[in-house]
Amino acid sequence: HVQLQACGGGLVQAGGSLRLSCAASGSISSNNLMGWYRQAPGKKRELVATITSGGSTNYADSVKGRFTCSRDNVKNTVYLQMNSLKPEDTAVYYCNLVIYRPVAGASNYWGEGTQVTVSS
Repeated sequence: HVQLQACGGGLVQAGGSLRLSCAASGSISSNNLMGWYRQAPGKKRELVATITSGGSTNYADSVKGRFTCSRDNVKNTVYLQMNSLKPEDTAVYYCNLVIYRPVAGASNYWGEGTQVTVSS
């Protein structure tokens, strides 16, 4: 049974920084993709950033140059360093883990969201 536990959200002024972390526990193969999505009120959930087990990253255009996604494979933990935050970054941020298994295929897991609020 895989579980994701995220923390690090909060309230920050525009231009400030926050760091989110998400620890995965359970049966996790080394072939996986971790990342962050966000959902603002009245909007669909959108990708923020992903990182492969090998360290390759992918970012939404809206956060490139401001957010950095990293991971610790020993701790099965993914991080999101958010700098130069803008009010439009306000959303509930969700940790995501996709595990690729030879027979079962891809399994998708979500953590409980953590609120990020950026005041202007």
